[in-house]
This record gives sequence, structure tokens and C-alpha cells, in this order.
Amino acid sequence: MSEPTDIEIDEEEFAENTLVEAIENQIESDNPPAAMATFNKLTLVGYEREEILNLMAHVLAVEIDAILEEDRAFNTEWYETALRALPELPPEKK
Repeated sequence: MSEPTDIEIDEEEFAENTLVEAIENQIESDNPPAAMATFNKLTLVGYEREEILNLMAHVLAVEIDAILEEDRAFNTEWYETALRALPELPPEKK
């Protein structure tokens, strides 16, 4: 397996930053309501802000991957359920 290139690393970092920014926007706008509720719950049980945002961004990434793979619309019900289940992460598709 080859080592990742600087371009691949930059793309991965850009994607992570974009997902975290989307989560921050969801929390700020309280849309969906599960975003703020999940952030508050994880804060109360001792998670740090950065870790919470990364967990939530992971859930968003799983849903985006499913959208692209299945060529379907965003599944808000699944997304909110997966957010509320954190810190348990949803299974990734194989």
C-alpha cells in the first residue's frame, strides 16, 4: 500500500473541516434539534467539544456516504436517531 500524498491528506482534512463546520451550523441553528440535544448530552457526560464535533461529523459522513452509494435523499430520521445514539457510532457499510 502506498503512502498518502499531500494532496490526499489535504483533501481528507478539507472534508473533515467541512463536516465539522456543517455540524457547528446545525448546532447553532438548532436544526435538526437532535444536533443541539446530542451536543448538550455529550457535554454533560464529559466529552470535550472537539471530540463531540468529530463524533457528530462521523455520523454525518456515514449518511453522506449512504446518499452517494444508494442515490437517495438525506434520511433525516436515521440521522437524528444516529446522533441521539452517540457516543455509540453507527456501523459503517462494507
